[in-house]
Parts: sequence; structure tokens; C-alpha cells
Amino acid sequence: MLPLEELNRADLCSLKYILCDIDDTLTREGYLLPEAYTALWNLHKAGFTIIPVTGRPAGWCDMIIRQWPVEAVIGENGAFCMLRTENGYDLKLHPDVADVNVRDRLKEIEEYVCTRIPGMKTARDQDFRWYDLALDFAEDPPRFDYDTAVKIKTLCEEKGAVAKISSIHVNTWFGQYSKLETAVMILTDNFGISPDALTKAVLFCGDSPNDEPMFSYFPLSCGMANIKSVLYLIEKKPGYITEKPFGFGFAEVAEIILESGKKIGSAG
Repeated sequence: MLPLEELNRADLCSLKYILCDIDDTLTREGYLLPEAYTALWNLHKAGFTIIPVTGRPAGWCDMIIRQWPVEAVIGENGAFCMLRTENGYDLKLHPDVADVNVRDRLKEIEEYVCTRIPGMKTARDQDFRWYDLALDFAEDPPRFDYDTAVKIKTLCEEKGAVAKISSIHVNTWFGQYSKLETAVMILTDNFGISPDALTKAVLFCGDSPNDEPMFSYFPLSCGMANIKSVLYLIEKKPGYITEKPFGFGFAEVAEIILESGKKIGSAG
């Protein structure tokens, strides 16, 4: 990883798409920071296409696509994407997403994990989810450390599910998809970017282990400074790291992009 200040501004010449995690990338302690939200608007006004890529539920994504300056939002770790239209948004599912009737299988995992880790509970946003189970290890009390999150992940995998660790939840689901797979699908199919152009047209910001596939795929990837505490869980690290943590770090990234003089007009 290199300090963000060492980012070669020439590498931004083809940049058009800003992809970002939400929790602890735009937020701090659950709050969307004004610096980060202002940065989103400034990037939007400059012509960049912003796509949050999050583990948060469908209910949150419905609000985000309606109220934030974004053109799409990928939710539940790649299960679906909501794409802005003139009449609201279109929903696109990943082709390998499990049927909504998978709830019984996820309930079995919930019981399996919670009986083995006293105090473990589902995330409070679980009722707004369609396709996954979110086990809360660090959002609401009682809070657990990352070693416990790794144990939760292992327990989920013992039940045949996919599991990923965020900064607050362990998300688990059935179906072979990820943040990266759905992001690439949406960018190529819906935004018309050629596969060869993706790595130059996209910059990704994240902060947690479940962002590792994005860090690995996109050379223009930035970890927020708070990622330092979980780097031991990440093999493929971001290309750059911000000086500031959380949404302050995202604002730092946006400032560099905008100060480079990059505006989107006829560039594609």
C-alpha cells in the first residue's frame, strides 16, 4: 500500500466511476459524516458516476438510490443492484442469487451460530434483507472482536454458506456471488464499459475484509486509514491508504480527484 498522497494524478485521466463501501468508509460509529456526504455531492456535480457497494440490506438500498447522489447501489454483498431510472429504479439480481425461500436455511445458520457464541445476535437491519443473514459482532452491544468474527465466518461455512466479514457484521448467504462479481456485471452490462477499460475507469474505496476482492481487481483502490486494524485478515491489500479514517478518508480521496482538475464531459 502507498500513501494516498503518492497517487499519480495521471492515473486519474480515464476515471469516471467511483465505487465505495458505506459502513466505516463513508460513516463513523454509524453516522454518515457530513464531509463524506458533501464529497459524494461534489463528485456527482463534477460528473462522476457513484455506486455504493455494500453489505447493507435491500431496505437501505431503496432509500439510498432515491435520496443519495448515486446512479446505482449494489446491496447485500452483490445479491442485487438497484439502478436509477427516470421513474425510480430498476432491480437487477445476480444470476446465482438464492431464492427468497432460502430464509429457513439461513434461520438454521442463525441458531447454529448463536448457540455456540453466547450473546451473538442478528443485525437490527435483518428484517429489511432479502437474501442474506447479517450476524452483528460490532455494530450494537454486546460487541465482539475480529477473532470472534472469524469464528462466526467459519461456523457459517460449516453449514455450506458463503460468509464475509465487514467492519460490523458477518454476512452469510447461499449462492456464488460477491461485491466484485456484481460490480463488474453492472459496469459492463448496464454502463457499457469494456472489460479492458474497467481497471482504469473505476476507483474503489473500502475499509474491511469483505472489500478484498475489490482491492485485488481495481488498481485504483483506496483503503480508509481505519483499515489498518484488520490488515492481517486481508491478503490482497488496497493500492493506497488514506491519512484520515472513516468518511474523513473518503473526503480526502474526493479532494484529490477534484483537485486534479478532472471533470467528466465527453470523456467515456
